[in-house]
Amino acid sequence: MRQRAPAVLVRGPRARRRAALARALWGGAEAALTLGVVLSLLVVHQLWWTNRQAREGARREVAALERRWDAAEPGASSGGGSATGPRAGPEGGADGGGTSRAEGGTERPRGAGRSAAPAPGRAYAVLRIPRLGLAVPIAEGVGRRGVLNKGYAGHYPRSAPPGGVGNFALAGHRNAHGEPFRHLDRLRPGDTVRVDTAEARYTYAVERTLPRTSPGDGTVLAAVPYSSTHPGHRFTRPGHYLTLTTCTPAFSSRYRLVVWGTLRAAAPR
Repeated sequence: MRQRAPAVLVRGPRARRRAALARALWGGAEAALTLGVVLSLLVVHQLWWTNRQAREGARREVAALERRWDAAEPGASSGGGSATGPRAGPEGGADGGGTSRAEGGTERPRGAGRSAAPAPGRAYAVLRIPRLGLAVPIAEGVGRRGVLNKGYAGHYPRSAPPGGVGNFALAGHRNAHGEPFRHLDRLRPGDTVRVDTAEARYTYAVERTLPRTSPGDGTVLAAVPYSSTHPGHRFTRPGHYLTLTTCTPAFSSRYRLVVWGTLRAAAPR
């Protein structure tokens, strides 16, 4: 009996196109799945892991600062340097010891804010906001890598020191990297903001909030702060101001949210 030769399957142009399309779709599906996994891991890293790392680091730094202050001799400088000598106080006199008047007639330690400036990136104070349950280090500078990404509040270098005459201005992340200013929009007039240093404890009261302004609205950091973009938001006389800034809306850096406060009380540690 003669055996039949096996049939040879010959694909036409249409079948070949279908096979090529199927391979392309399969490859695209694999690439999309891989990309989705990678993006998911990036989101987890950005929104969870960086927060966990920064918060733990910030807590350790707050504890380390407080241990150093408790162990230090009275009168130790918060900036790690010696005092720079007499300096004009809020009434125009020299800070030479004792107390002076802050906003609203509050007694204020003389010599407050006169320490040599801390080194860039160095934590030297603690910011506490009871309404937000927040306690984070304050470091010199507003660089991302050296300060903000550690979960710290960053001190604008050309602004006043804690408790000093002028505007003590801070920046902080709203999302990721500890996001210390995540709920800054929850602050209301009268809420307290405390700044602890090696020398003194300063209590500010929130006065007003600028919900949204442009990143270029630099006058919010002026010694007597105001908004050049929103003229209705301004202070008009010298004082002891606090400014807190962060990005807004959440998960965006398009605008800036600004909270202003004034010094209400100060006491030596």
